[in-house]
Amino acid sequence: MIRCIVIDDEPWACALLEDYVRKIPFLELVDSSNDPIEAIQKIQNQEIDLAFLDIQMPDLTGIQLMKIVQNKCRIILTTAYSDYALESYDYNVIDYLLKPISFERFYIAATKAKDMLLGNDTVNKEHPISEIQVNKSLLNEFIFVKTDKKTVKLEFSEILFIEGLKDYIAIHTIKEKLLVLDNLKDMESTLPSHLFVRVHKSYIVAIGAIESIERNRIFLKRENIIPIGDTYRDRFMALIKMP
Repeated sequence: MIRCIVIDDEPWACALLEDYVRKIPFLELVDSSNDPIEAIQKIQNQEIDLAFLDIQMPDLTGIQLMKIVQNKCRIILTTAYSDYALESYDYNVIDYLLKPISFERFYIAATKAKDMLLGNDTVNKEHPISEIQVNKSLLNEFIFVKTDKKTVKLEFSEILFIEGLKDYIAIHTIKEKLLVLDNLKDMESTLPSHLFVRVHKSYIVAIGAIESIERNRIFLKRENIIPIGDTYRDRFMALIKMP
C-alpha cells in the first residue's frame, strides 16, 4: 500500500485527486492540504510515500516545496503548466500530469509509482521509500526505436517532431531523420505527454522545440514549420495558454 497526500491550493482540484486516490486499491489517502506550508509539516511528521503536488501555489511553489522536503517522499506533479517539466526531473518526480487530469492518465501515473515503489521488495526492505533516489533512466528520458537496420536509442531532448507517413513514421531529430515501422497513434501513447503534443493528424511536436506560433503554424528549431490541425487546435492552445 502506498500512503499518499494531495497538495493543491484549489479545493476542487484536491477533491478530484482525493476521489481518484480512493478509487485505486494500492493507494491510501493519508492526508490532503490546500496550504503548501502546512503540507510540509504533514510530510515531515507522517509516514507518507507519495505526494500529488501542484506547482503554482501561493506563498510556496511546488518546486520550492520539493527542495524543502527533499527525499521525504516521492512526487507526482499535477499542474496546468508544462514549463517546469524539465526542471522537475531534478527532484523526486515520478510523473508530470497536466490539468485537466483524466482518471485514465492518473491511473497510469499511479501504476508507475506502484512499479517504482513496490516493485522490488528487496530494495524496499534495504532502503525505505523516503530514501530512494531518483533514477533518471526510470523517468523515461529516452526511447529505443527500430529502423530497418538497427535499434537506436533516442533521447527525448533530441527529438524535434514526428511525422506520420502511412506505414511508417519519420522521427526528425537535431541530428538526423529516422524512418521507423510504427504508427503515430502508438508513438503518441509511448511519449510523455508533458514533453510532446499531437498537433495534427500527421504530426507530434516536442514542446521544448517550439520557437513561435503564428496562426495555424508552429515554428520549431532548425526552421521546421508544422501545421496545427483543426481537431487538435483547442487542446494545443489550452496547453500553451493561448486564446
